[in-house]
This record gives sequence, C-alpha cells and structure tokens, in this order.
Amino acid sequence: VQLQASGGGLVQAGDSLRLSCVVSGLTFINYYVGWFRQAPGKERESVAGINWGGYSTDYTDSVKGRFTISRDNAKNTVHLQMNSLKPEDTAVYYCAADRAEHPSKFASSWAKIEEYDYWGQGTQVTVSS
Repeated sequence: VQLQASGGGLVQAGDSLRLSCVVSGLTFINYYVGWFRQAPGKERESVAGINWGGYSTDYTDSVKGRFTISRDNAKNTVHLQMNSLKPEDTAVYYCAADRAEHPSKFASSWAKIEEYDYWGQGTQVTVSS
C-alpha cells in the first residue's frame, strides 16, 4: 500500500495550494481518507476527512471555510484545496487512509490519528507573512 502526497510549496499569506494524495495497493472505495499536519515542535493534528463516497466531509475548526477536501475514486486520489493560507498553516501535511468497517466509523474516527492504517510520506507547506 502506498499513499503519495504532493503539491506542497512555499507561498505567501492569502495564497492557495492544492495538495493531492494518490493511493495504491488497496480497494480505495473501502477507505475514508484524512489529511493531517504537523508543525515544528507540535503534535500532529487532524485537518480534514472524507468518507468513501465523498459525500461526507469534516474539518478542524481552524480551516473551515478555507480548505476543501474532495476525492476522485476513479483515480484513487484525494485532494485538499487550501485557500486564504495563513502562516499558522505552515506544516508538513500527511494523508492517511483507514478502512471503514461500518458506515458510522468515518464520523467518529476520521480525526483520530491512531485509527489510521496507512500513511503517506508528507508534503511541506510553508506560508510566509
């Protein structure tokens, strides 16, 4: 199983970036996907999650209204569109996948790091002020 995250970079405050996570080696529609981030000296935190069909999403409060998560099951890809970026968004961003054994698991588990079976390598996002 591989999760390949890409799309990070150095931008200015107010700019946008689109992260992508390409997943291989598993049956993609059986998994929900989350984006997480880790800033220097801080713990990894949840950012956004999307269920298997893409019709249910959730976000951490600090990114609501600015970030949008989406998925293309035909391409085994999840995107994170990040608008109005702030310096505090600076971090390494990771995508992760977890199998949804039952429909309600996404809502209760997407933000929990310990639930995820597979992780990507991370992509650096740096936002300058």
